[in-house]
Amino acid sequence: MGESLKPSNIAERIRKTINRLSFTQILVLGYLGLVLVSAVILVLPISSRSGEITPIGECIFMTTSALSGTGLVLYDTYSHWSFFGQFIILIVIQVGGIGFMSMTVFALSFTNKKISLRQRVTMRESVSSISGGGVVKSARFILNGTILVETIGAAILCFFYIPRCGVGKGIFFSFFHSISAFCTAGIDLMGYFEPGSSLCTAYDNLVVNLTLIILLNIGGIGFIAWDDIVHNKWHFKKYRLQSKIVLMITLIFYIAATLITLLLEWNDGLGFADGAGDKVLVTSMLVTSGRDAGFAPLVVNTLKPATIMLLLVLMFVGGAPGSTACGIKTTTFTVMVLTIVSVFRKRKNVECFGRRIDDGTVRNSCCVITLYLAVVILSAIMICGIDDQQLTPVVFEIVSAISSCGLSMGITADLSEVSHTILTAIMFFGRIGGITFIVSLTHSNTKIKSQLPEEKIMVG
Repeated sequence: MGESLKPSNIAERIRKTINRLSFTQILVLGYLGLVLVSAVILVLPISSRSGEITPIGECIFMTTSALSGTGLVLYDTYSHWSFFGQFIILIVIQVGGIGFMSMTVFALSFTNKKISLRQRVTMRESVSSISGGGVVKSARFILNGTILVETIGAAILCFFYIPRCGVGKGIFFSFFHSISAFCTAGIDLMGYFEPGSSLCTAYDNLVVNLTLIILLNIGGIGFIAWDDIVHNKWHFKKYRLQSKIVLMITLIFYIAATLITLLLEWNDGLGFADGAGDKVLVTSMLVTSGRDAGFAPLVVNTLKPATIMLLLVLMFVGGAPGSTACGIKTTTFTVMVLTIVSVFRKRKNVECFGRRIDDGTVRNSCCVITLYLAVVILSAIMICGIDDQQLTPVVFEIVSAISSCGLSMGITADLSEVSHTILTAIMFFGRIGGITFIVSLTHSNTKIKSQLPEEKIMVG
């Protein structure tokens, strides 16, 4: 009995258990462990501004929101959490944004330990890389790029925060918002100026809004697009297909959503802005944040139903694979649109930019969209039934959670603990990703020895 409890035996059992796990299971457990450990730290009195213990369920909600880059909160981040608590939240945002496996591989690259094939494939899964080669180089590229972009962003934001908050607090605020924006988290400390205000108190400030918009877009286009931009510069034809799709859809969504929002809200939701320049700036921040993060330059409740619907679409699609953003992803959306086009044009293959998209990608895209829609519908039924809330704000909250956006119609704090638990699970699901989450629960050891007879059925 005592022999089996020796530290060496326990360590060996843990090692064997880990070796039996799949790559995706390691990712899920790694993220889950980070959520729980950081939540326990936030429970401590030192983490709250009042010095009181925060309930563990609320801390788990907060850390899941930070890890997933969602930005939904139960308290104003600045008013409730102490500097220590804010620092813990910032660490979780950073790790969630660039992936803990990227940081692990980067750290291992400086030791004498050999990085195994298993670790390389796991890292590839964590950043949604197409190729499994060069993961150490990729990890260094991601982390070096992240540090460079976030530092530049923080340096620019210092021009806004230091004059208003002082040197020490201004520098911390600048780094916090730069990291939160790059990781598309949308968690802010603007409660320093007015609790719960988000960017409403700085809606007309060009330095803050333009810097955050650029950071959100850089974080949302993904690491593969970074690589193409760095190495191929303006030679768009040399870009990989994924980069072409991501950049094209990002630009189309930004232009179309900005123009539609301006048309719908010029004299209504944007009526508080003083001039045309401020209205365009607020709209740019809203549609960019609506795809990736939860920085709110205005009160979402004041928008028209048509604009709310537009934001729902933007949130649902989200950013690029292998980026700091979530949602079904721009590539998934594009593949499904191209599939519909190919059906209408009676073409056998799905094509884009002179390339044929394989059938497995089409099936995965169909699966992801159906799965996300199912989660949204079932969750809406449960939350509406539990809390007797109106459908629109509930669906908005759920889509914001599953896409890790963070925009809210103001009902988060009013929901019951059961609904908070549902939203927590949805945020975690959104961070992991639909396909990854399903694969983590299953094993693919079964080999198909033969195919069943084919028979056609009518659809549509």
